[in-house]
Amino acid sequence: MKQSIFTIISNTQLTGDVYELKLIGDTSDITAAGQFVNIKIEGLFLRRPISVCDVNGGRLTLIYKVVGKGTEVMSKMRTGEKLDVLTGLGNGYDLTKAGDSPLLIGGGVGVPPLYYLARKLVAQGKSVSVILGFNTKSEVFLESAFRALGCAVTVTTVDGSYGVKGFVTDAMDIEYSHFYTCGPEPMLKAVYSKSDTDGQFSFEERMGCGFGACMGCSCKTVTGYKRICKDGPVLTKGEILWQK
Repeated sequence: MKQSIFTIISNTQLTGDVYELKLIGDTSDITAAGQFVNIKIEGLFLRRPISVCDVNGGRLTLIYKVVGKGTEVMSKMRTGEKLDVLTGLGNGYDLTKAGDSPLLIGGGVGVPPLYYLARKLVAQGKSVSVILGFNTKSEVFLESAFRALGCAVTVTTVDGSYGVKGFVTDAMDIEYSHFYTCGPEPMLKAVYSKSDTDGQFSFEERMGCGFGACMGCSCKTVTGYKRICKDGPVLTKGEILWQK
């Protein structure tokens, strides 16, 4: 973990409540796809954890949804402003398990961390398939970015206004060697039930400190309690115990 000052390059609205924040700074502690950063917001006590969408040299791309006061403040930030950022948080995805034809499944703001993962897998020569799930056409983002990487992309929308009508699980009837997923817990549970290979799940959890000190995001697994911020956010299919 490293604390650094980043400078905003751009802060662009992608959809109604989803923004793409591009920063420049010290990204050396970001070593795996699926890690996250924790951003200090002036006037607010807790930092805001945001998944890493992409890293390219010292350039860091984050995509976030406005869901509360902290992200609302972020949406109004401008080019040139400085941000206090903790980087290198979380364990990230294990690419050695991918096999030849990995499947990436993202829902809503669970989509962004899969972009960096896809880019790394494509660079390894993998045949990558991606399923992106949204509620409606106006919420879709990053589809063209994944296609530009050379991924086979399927978009699902709950209302059928774009792509396949239904949920991400309605598009999972394809061959794949391993899967990686990130999104809301109901989606993760559905993917867990539908999947027929091993896979890795990135959990979206409310966090206090973001680096394992407060124990506020602990969850029970088959090997005992784990902290989503420190031991996760990625857990393997075989260690998950779903809470009733």
